[in-house]
Amino acid sequence: MIYTGRISQLLFCSVALSSVAWSPSMAQAAAAPRRQFDFNLPPQAMSEALLAFSRVTGLQVATSPAMLNGLRSNRLRGRMDAQEALRQLTAGSAVGGRIIGDTVILERQGHNTVADAADPASVDELDSEEIVVSGYRESLSRAAQLKKAATGSREVIVAQDIAAFPDQNLAESLQRVPGVAITRDSGEGRQISLRGLGADFTRTQLNGMEVLTNTSSGLDSRSSISRSRSFDYSIFASELFNEVTVEKSYAAEQDEGGIGGTIGLHTAKPFDFGGLTAVVSAKAQSNQYSETVTPRLVGLISNRWGDFGALVSVAYSTADTIEFGYRNWNWSQINFGAANVGSNISAPDRALLVGATGANRVWNSRAQTYASWFNKRERLGVTAALQYHPDERTDVTLDVLYGKLTNNRETDVLGAAGTNGVSANNVTGTQVLTDVTLDSFNSIVGASFSGVDMRTETRRTVDQTDFWQVALNGRTDFTDNLSGTVLAGWSKSSFGSSYDQVYLESVGQSYSFSGMNTANPRNSYGFDVTDPTKWGLNGAESRDDHIGSEFYNAKAELAWRVAEGSTLKAGAAYKRFENDGWQRRVVFNYDGLAGLPTVPTKIVPYDSLAPYIIADIAGTFKVLGLGGNVNASNNIAGGDYELREKTFTGYLQYDLKTTLGSVGVRADLGVRYYRTTLDSVGTALTGTTLTPVAITNSYDGFLPAANIAFDLDRSLVLRLSANRNVNRPALADMRAAATINVAAFGGTISAGNPNLAPFLADSVETSLEYYDGTRGFLALGLFYKNMKSFITAETTPVPYNSTGFPISLLLPGQDPAILFNYTRPVNGAGASIKGIELAAKRDFDFLPAPFDRLGMLGNVTIADGSTDVLFSGKAVKLPLTNLSKLSSNATVYYDTGKWGVRASAAMRSKYRWGSGGNGNIGEYIKGTANFDASAYFNVTPRFQLTVEAINIGNEPIVQYADKDAERMMTNTASGRTILVGGSLRF
Repeated sequence: MIYTGRISQLLFCSVALSSVAWSPSMAQAAAAPRRQFDFNLPPQAMSEALLAFSRVTGLQVATSPAMLNGLRSNRLRGRMDAQEALRQLTAGSAVGGRIIGDTVILERQGHNTVADAADPASVDELDSEEIVVSGYRESLSRAAQLKKAATGSREVIVAQDIAAFPDQNLAESLQRVPGVAITRDSGEGRQISLRGLGADFTRTQLNGMEVLTNTSSGLDSRSSISRSRSFDYSIFASELFNEVTVEKSYAAEQDEGGIGGTIGLHTAKPFDFGGLTAVVSAKAQSNQYSETVTPRLVGLISNRWGDFGALVSVAYSTADTIEFGYRNWNWSQINFGAANVGSNISAPDRALLVGATGANRVWNSRAQTYASWFNKRERLGVTAALQYHPDERTDVTLDVLYGKLTNNRETDVLGAAGTNGVSANNVTGTQVLTDVTLDSFNSIVGASFSGVDMRTETRRTVDQTDFWQVALNGRTDFTDNLSGTVLAGWSKSSFGSSYDQVYLESVGQSYSFSGMNTANPRNSYGFDVTDPTKWGLNGAESRDDHIGSEFYNAKAELAWRVAEGSTLKAGAAYKRFENDGWQRRVVFNYDGLAGLPTVPTKIVPYDSLAPYIIADIAGTFKVLGLGGNVNASNNIAGGDYELREKTFTGYLQYDLKTTLGSVGVRADLGVRYYRTTLDSVGTALTGTTLTPVAITNSYDGFLPAANIAFDLDRSLVLRLSANRNVNRPALADMRAAATINVAAFGGTISAGNPNLAPFLADSVETSLEYYDGTRGFLALGLFYKNMKSFITAETTPVPYNSTGFPISLLLPGQDPAILFNYTRPVNGAGASIKGIELAAKRDFDFLPAPFDRLGMLGNVTIADGSTDVLFSGKAVKLPLTNLSKLSSNATVYYDTGKWGVRASAAMRSKYRWGSGGNGNIGEYIKGTANFDASAYFNVTPRFQLTVEAINIGNEPIVQYADKDAERMMTNTASGRTILVGGSLRF
């Protein structure tokens, strides 16, 4: 049985009995200076008294309900340490207690026993050995009880969940939470969606203050650089954190800005440990395709000196990954010249290929490439904490965190993208179509060509994200009824990326592709693509990107306990956010030039669907005398913009804890006021001219919120919540600028709109939750969000020479009238999302040994939501971005004091990634099912060995265009990853 100070009512929990030796950490806890607590507890039922004792001290209490039946406590008043308080509380009763670490062991007087709540009549005598509730089961139980104790809907992952799961970063840890689904990149989790709303709708707080980070993907189709409000979880190793909370309900005391929810990340503090604590962990990591072995290292040291404590932790890792497969540069409708269609093509097909208009035109994939993305990822995280904690009335903590993520990438591509390639809207050069297969959507799913100029590309990219945070958190009780909290913090994320790229071309070749409507499209070539004599220099380019984000946070709160169980809170906050960035690019065109030097080449060195020749970038740039050519004069039009956002907020909230008859009631009711001012500076289109502009916009409003939890009995909780919340527009949407991406087929122009109104959503939800002690729980929840305003995209094909952008930005030989997709955000009519969540956890302790150590944890979320997306002025209803209608997670575990194994699965159905383009309605990623497993063995109480397997099934990532035609864009795999290592505690 466990009573915990982090819960609000008595918890009847079963404890699996296991014998452990007195450990050094226990001795340190016992030898540490005894902290003093203020108690004022009346005589009452012993179970209620122990609950109150647990609340004051933060200690867990292990016992059984049968042991406490009919017992009453003594009055407890005054300032004393926990052991003395426990002695006075139980003096003269039939039970006594001892404190081991952070757990109170209750025993019948004269005996050394603990009853198992699974069978109250069963009492095992354990001689003089101590019982400590620990391990993976206990971490799950503690998380479940924290969930139970919350007023609104909350999920919690405690330290062992993160450290023990086969998780490389926090995104992969969070995917176990009901309603959370993640996106993956280069073999790792990257960003999350919560209850069907994407990363921009989920606010992330680190040690109490809002943060964001920017990183990049190696694939352009996955939004290579993430200049957004979202937090990229790949920057941090999971080992740096000891608790993660997911607040799904909104309360007035929370910062506004997360319609989907709020993720709270918490690093370890010195007073989380009993005294001097040191931990080191080392793992060797290897990927199926890279076949290299790289390190993953973690260290932590913490100590306390009276009222002060200090802690430092470090996590460092490198990982080599290779993602490879098939890629199309999107799809578009295409027309062929009469001479470009061979004589053996049938008359009906020729009519579709030559001179067709409107819906009769055929769709063709662009470039049909084989591609590989190699990445050497290096990650460093450092946390430091100084804590002043004289007693339970006062705590002041200074947290400093640094994170660095470096990606060293090489991208290699072989495709039909040369001067006379198959990557444009019209084919009128030397290319001749000799065979074609169309599907029911007029999409070319197989074809053969002659006279095509093939191209290989190789790109070397180095990007780095540096993240800093300094956060000061303080709280104190001024009197028995008045307390205050303050936060002051600063964080900065700086992203920089630089790449060099070389193009080689092989002229007048034949090739074919097939299976574009299957899971395994393939190409064949009429020449030896590994023969360097077939390839010549075509072009080169260099590009630099920068994104900087900075947060300044300050807030304060006063809480006045009006009466027992009745508290009034008032607070105010100020937040300043700054974001700047630029993109710079220079292109060198050598197409058709005579007298070019011979450049060094090599066969693509990484896994690929086929070997082929690429340029040696360093050698080529040296031969050509290139390098260091990118500067401010090479700014990409519309890519240089700045945002400044200031927000003032204030709130009033009333918290209530009472009973209605036999039903416990916990509630918070409040309202929050916010006012935001935005300054957006950049270069926008004014008519047909690029003009520097500065736009100021402001908005404000009130956000009411109410959350009520009814403790129907000791096991059953009913929750009801209603609130209004806002989400500020995405950073790119608010820019006074437009960004242009030029490609052989035309390109895209993405413009901003600083005058956008924020997303505004009214939400209601309810849940019914049953808790079976520590054995498990079953929770069923319903939620509905009605977004009164919803920002959507408007996409219109326009001639490039009507946009006002310089003609010089086009690629060599492009027609100035070539069509570009012009996209900008607009305020739409609104959107809604509704869903149901089912979560369960169960220890199978009812099974006979040894199967009683089995357990299972799982959840399923079903969600549905849509919004209007504008295509050439016509509204089309599409699912919300990042929304999977079905997402689920399951973990089966076998856990003992000596060893354990776990296997987990994370599944999500298809989801929309973007709005599409070129006439394709929507862009999607197919559903995925990822399987992971881990095992541990405790060699000694201090030394543990582990083995982990990630992405066991080598699940592919498949991206496609158009909701109905499902035209394949990308189909890649990144391989399974194995980690083997151990950890040592001192």
